[in-house]
Amino acid sequence: MEPVRCRDGELTAGGAPVLLRGVGIGNWLLPEGYMWRFTKGATSPRRIEHLIREVIGEEDAAVFWRTFRATFFTRDDVAAIAALGFDHIRLPLNSRLFITAGGEDVAEGHELVDRCFEWCREHGLRVLLDLHAAPGGQTGANIDDSVADLPELFTDGHARELCVELWRRLARRYRSHPALLGYDLLNEPLPEAHRELWPQLVPLYRELTDAVRAEDPEHLVMYEGAHWATEFSMFTEPLDDNACLQFHHYWSPVDAERFEAIRSRAASLGMATYMGESGENSPEWLHSMFHTCEELGLSWNFWCWKKLGTTTSPLSAPVPEGWAELVALAEAEGDGPDRERAAKLLSEFLHNIQLEHCDTQTPVIQALPIRGAHS
Repeated sequence: MEPVRCRDGELTAGGAPVLLRGVGIGNWLLPEGYMWRFTKGATSPRRIEHLIREVIGEEDAAVFWRTFRATFFTRDDVAAIAALGFDHIRLPLNSRLFITAGGEDVAEGHELVDRCFEWCREHGLRVLLDLHAAPGGQTGANIDDSVADLPELFTDGHARELCVELWRRLARRYRSHPALLGYDLLNEPLPEAHRELWPQLVPLYRELTDAVRAEDPEHLVMYEGAHWATEFSMFTEPLDDNACLQFHHYWSPVDAERFEAIRSRAASLGMATYMGESGENSPEWLHSMFHTCEELGLSWNFWCWKKLGTTTSPLSAPVPEGWAELVALAEAEGDGPDRERAAKLLSEFLHNIQLEHCDTQTPVIQALPIRGAHS
């Protein structure tokens, strides 16, 4: 596969224009509570991990997570994604799976991503590496797995150093892989509640870009705006000559004029534009959103591939009978199941999340402008 590059504010591959159509692999390397039907309490990876340890013990919890990561997303999922007509995946990463607080490599995360790259190469898909949970946290919310629900990436010098080093290592490891699309440096940094830190965002992006470019001069670098990737006022100067501005769009009217304004700002900085997350809505809204991106010639990525008991993703894992008992414990609204019962529920969960046991949500697929939508 030819590398995708930015040329004159547009994405190209082999010199020809390209429109990317992808899907996000949420939950695999960074579990989110709502994808397990937990709406409060156990909402972040570390809190979900604590819950699992609490109900089945440390040793069995370790086995559970190894099995989960070997089961939730596999070569079969990649084959299904390619068959539907998607051309890339956006892969959310949790820094804890790749680098320790002391700066040592964590083998598990790298091995899983290595495997994913090979599956994608086999099926002609590209991989966009997405740092969803940076050291210290870049968002201050459950999605960044921060310890204190604060964006300490911007207030802790050690966390910043770890983040820079992590991107250096990731670029070094994957720069030569033919399936690499590029580097999405920080997911949804600094919402409005942390506006006072916005002036630090672009300087950090410059530092991260330097780390990546020291290893890989070839592949795309992506910059998300502040406030859930919707605010771009801090971008006033070019950051790189092979880059995208990435925006996200949820739960508001589909606004082509706004999307065009983002593209104009990106073009003024010599960057392309990429709509990196949207979804979690009705098929009618999804159809409007993603067909508008197509009409505007905007590359896009749908969020996300698979969840538990959902009608808003292409695949839905069946909810185990009695799962509400675990939800009650996760949300501190009940005593929860005993160990034997919890083990049974989690075993059924691991069975249900396998591709062959998931239910296809045809209306979601048919809402998306992909070649497999009506097959």
